[in-house]
Amino acid sequence: MKIDHAQPLEYSTDQNQLNILGFWIFLGAEIMLFATLFTAYFTLSHRTGSGPTPAEIFEITPVLIETFVLLTSSFTIGLGVHAMRLGRKNAMVTFFGITLLLGLCFLGVEIFEFMTYYHEGATYQTSAFTSALMTTLGTHGAHVTLGFFWGLFIIIQVVKRGLTPQTANKAFIFSLYWHFLDVVWIFIFSFIYLKGMM
Repeated sequence: MKIDHAQPLEYSTDQNQLNILGFWIFLGAEIMLFATLFTAYFTLSHRTGSGPTPAEIFEITPVLIETFVLLTSSFTIGLGVHAMRLGRKNAMVTFFGITLLLGLCFLGVEIFEFMTYYHEGATYQTSAFTSALMTTLGTHGAHVTLGFFWGLFIIIQVVKRGLTPQTANKAFIFSLYWHFLDVVWIFIFSFIYLKGMM
């Protein structure tokens, strides 16, 4: 395996570069998935039937907490990648760990939010609006949950094997995934929550 020392570690082999390209293609498919969910939500958001409307169930406080926590996690994972490029394994592992803890905090608030919706009569079967809402938020939450376990396995690999072209490549690809989830959340925050509260 030929290593190009002029490149960052995650790009240092031809295979690593192909892996990153392949992951960008995968993210293109993920964009289409969420675009479909958003389209369904926008189509159904006014079909509330006898159930609650967005303005009746959306509360700004948990949404702001979720947004702050997730955007902060995007910053910490960026610091983790920077530390990785400097060869500082312990700092990288620390920042990735903080990122995952913030991800757990996000999931905790989201679960609380779903429980609140349930008690307010907004369930998956209440209306077309609540069904589209739960599907969109649930899909994003499932991606964050997957990301938590994926990031955990990467931390374990880095601790065991150190910073190698393979572990750096996996960590960098994971960081792309995490940033993608944050971008999706910005769209959820802006076009589902804020629009629904107006």
